[in-house]
Amino acid sequence: MIFRQLFDATSSTYSYLLASRRGGEALIIDPVLERVERYLQLLHELELKLVKAVDTHLHADHITGLGALRDRTHCITVMGERSRVDVVSMRVADGDRLAIEGLELEVLYTPGHTDDSYCFRMEDRVFTGDTLLIRGTGRTDFQNGDARAQYQSIFGRLLHLPEETLVYPGHDYKGDTVSTIGEERRSNPRLQVKSVDEYVELMSNLKLANPKMMDVAVPANMKVGLPQEEVASRGWAASVAEARSLIGCADVIVIDLRERAERERHGSIAGALHVAYPNLEESIRAGGTLHALAFSTGKRLLFYCAYGERSAMAVQAAQEAGVTGACHLQGGIAAWKAAGAPLEVPR
Repeated sequence: MIFRQLFDATSSTYSYLLASRRGGEALIIDPVLERVERYLQLLHELELKLVKAVDTHLHADHITGLGALRDRTHCITVMGERSRVDVVSMRVADGDRLAIEGLELEVLYTPGHTDDSYCFRMEDRVFTGDTLLIRGTGRTDFQNGDARAQYQSIFGRLLHLPEETLVYPGHDYKGDTVSTIGEERRSNPRLQVKSVDEYVELMSNLKLANPKMMDVAVPANMKVGLPQEEVASRGWAASVAEARSLIGCADVIVIDLRERAERERHGSIAGALHVAYPNLEESIRAGGTLHALAFSTGKRLLFYCAYGERSAMAVQAAQEAGVTGACHLQGGIAAWKAAGAPLEVPR
């Protein structure tokens, strides 16, 4: 496994780059906007392709690099389903599996620092965001923070992981880089409480100043979605009503870009061909399956995904590959469901 722990000194933020080797797929956790060029350089040096960029929660102390990485690499942006951001490519829920080639992370919903805080666990390590820090815990006094919820997230979930589990936090202010669950259970001063009430009392008396970037970072981080209007202005988007009129036409192929777990959980449009977004580039270029379908049959491609981000990028990729008849379902399955359009559960 390729693993890099990267640090932004201004916000004391740790970002984590993960990859297996074979095809070079990579994932990054909690990227910082000002460090995007460094991430891109490292990806190039390690010959990796960024497939997913993940935020553990809506950050208040730095501006996320999710949008910039999506625009530069066409990666999938990922946040938890409780997040209030405008649009990300994929939303995950407690118990989901977040996968790239050769690696898989379990999604843990761990509210408390904020109401949209998530941790991501591999077999030997857990990325705890701001929920559990090294010799500390994330503050709970803004963004719908809740000390009681955080107590349950830590004592009811994280501390039940094996003691040897490595803890990689979202921040550190003292220079520490890694801990373990056992080490934190024994030595973290905030975890030496005897009850939830004692923990709530401890957290309510921290009297911390607001993060310096809070007034800028929170509004910016709530608007990371790809502007789908630009794609629509070129005539490459279809509303739900327009998509419904196209589906079933002999000259239209409907393509579902979501991953299998998303399709099983939320349903799929009947008759859709499944081509997961990470496989799109190979399929849409000359010699690929979708490229051949478009040119050999003259059929129009109608892409869709969860919220319209992946499909908007897919249309752009198709146009660049010369597949000029492609369009996408604006707003994705979320818009489709909101309109009451029919779905089926894929087998």
